[in-house]
Amino acid sequence: MNKIFDMTDKVAVVTGGSRGLGREMAIAFAEHGATVVVASRKADACEELAREIEKATGRKALGLGCHVGHWDECTRLAEEVWKRFGRIDVLVNNAGKSPLYGSLGEISEDLYDKVLDLNLKGPFHLSVLVGERMVAEKGGVIINVSSVAAVSPSPVEVPYGLAKAGLNNLTVALARAFAPKVRVNCIMPGPFMTDISKAWDMKAFEETAKRDIPMHRGGEPNEIVGAALYLASGASTYTTGSILKIDGGVSRMVGGG
Repeated sequence: MNKIFDMTDKVAVVTGGSRGLGREMAIAFAEHGATVVVASRKADACEELAREIEKATGRKALGLGCHVGHWDECTRLAEEVWKRFGRIDVLVNNAGKSPLYGSLGEISEDLYDKVLDLNLKGPFHLSVLVGERMVAEKGGVIINVSSVAAVSPSPVEVPYGLAKAGLNNLTVALARAFAPKVRVNCIMPGPFMTDISKAWDMKAFEETAKRDIPMHRGGEPNEIVGAALYLASGASTYTTGSILKIDGGVSRMVGGG
């Protein structure tokens, strides 16, 4: 284990942690010494991954059901972790979703609210709950997981892009509000080949990638790990309020920051 990324005895909570990028981060944190809490809407999937993590790494892991889009469930999640472990050292706001819709005019109020609740309202509430307690105690780290949709919006994910742009803004605001005891940063991924990519037209995606992504491909899930470990560990003690792009260069290519 690389000591610069050592997370021994840290308690890390990863929302949206049972699959995709969240799963990769949760496993990596445990491999580097952390106790990991895996949270998502499906408690059974979280519990299953927690068992896998404990068996593979020997570190304690806990799976908890939590719909981040629901304010009260965020509160229960934070309280349960404090009850079990007495603290939270790292919070990763990774839960998110971008439902499909036929046209902008077909976006219902319910769909809009659900997207904003899950991708922005929940991370706001959970970050404030956890961040204020971190400030009052020994400090900590908050990592938001945004999207290149925040800076390179497209017509097929407008509510999602709005929410992720808000998450970028929230990152900087909370970094200032909670400094110097709590560092708040954001990972801004481009297209990654997680389970969601199984629904893509891969031939069309590969053609688009060769044209628009400098790396000519989507990211592999394990390629998020280096950024997550950097931001979660002592390797980044002078980094806060940062938006770290992990996107194969696509956002700069299409005019993003």
